[in-house]
Amino acid sequence: MKTICLTGGGTAGHIMPHIALLPELKEHFNNIYYIGSTDGLEKNILAGYKEVHFLEVTTTKLIRRFTLKNLLIPFKLFKGIREAKAHLKKIMPNVIFSKGGFVSVPVVIAAKKLHIPVISHESDLTLGLANKIIYHYSKAMCVSFERTVLQIKKRGVFTGSPIRAEIFLGDKDKIFSAFKLDKNKPTILFVGGSLGAQVINAQVFNCAKELTQNYNVLHITGKNNKNNALFSIKNYIQVEFTNNIEDFYASADCVISRAGSNVIFELLALKKPMILIPLSKKASRGDQLLNAEYFRQRGYARVLPEENLTSASLKQKIYQTLKTKDSLVINMSAQAFQTGNKNIVEQLIKYSL
Repeated sequence: MKTICLTGGGTAGHIMPHIALLPELKEHFNNIYYIGSTDGLEKNILAGYKEVHFLEVTTTKLIRRFTLKNLLIPFKLFKGIREAKAHLKKIMPNVIFSKGGFVSVPVVIAAKKLHIPVISHESDLTLGLANKIIYHYSKAMCVSFERTVLQIKKRGVFTGSPIRAEIFLGDKDKIFSAFKLDKNKPTILFVGGSLGAQVINAQVFNCAKELTQNYNVLHITGKNNKNNALFSIKNYIQVEFTNNIEDFYASADCVISRAGSNVIFELLALKKPMILIPLSKKASRGDQLLNAEYFRQRGYARVLPEENLTSASLKQKIYQTLKTKDSLVINMSAQAFQTGNKNIVEQLIKYSL
């Protein structure tokens, strides 16, 4: 009987790829464990997956500004490593799969001490801080972007991005029927990520009434971000979160999103025209800017920088993108895209004890 331990967290972007891999993992591993944080998103997201046994450890995150809280990092990290080591001794997995994020670090370090092989994955074009550390403890680091291998030649493996199979099974009729949308209008979908995107939300709220003159507007706002004053606008639909994103994708003629790796590769797989509004460097390490520029250069997406985002620029970019969407679809279709699921599982089997 083979056992695998998954780890990663901090955002849904570190967790959803694990879920994408579950069907393939169940074919090769009898037991599946997940080591996550005590207070993160991981436990809630994985609650519906009974085949995954969840274990908790103390975690700590570097805050990218001066704060006394950063002085606690060595102590919390040591505690997390000790807790992870105790878990791993009990379950003794054949291999560990790390998706990065600060949650992964103590688990990966503990695994090294116990001589348990680690396979890691970087979704973005460049390595995040946690994965820069995790790379040195990994047998192989799988990557979503082929160019990323150039940074990590020694153990880098281009596998592609893990994609959930259900993404390809969307039913647009479910959305049109549920929300009574106008079938004669193009449909645009705003996706703000698991926690929403306040800057994007604000501009959508500002111009929702104008947009619905020409389009159906589906707006996934993020938790507690809905604007109750706008519910009366016909063909403007707000939801905080959805468990059937595939149906929303299927109904959309254009998707406006942040530039997190998971969502943009899902849209590439679906050949769905997209406008990317990446997080600025003020709010991130700049990974989304690089992801977005990579997609723009290849003609997969249009990009609207956050600092240029206004109601007017948003409306103009939507109009331009829909007018030229066929060229985006042609460029995406020319890409010999395949999901990374099989390639990643092959690495896990190759290095498992």
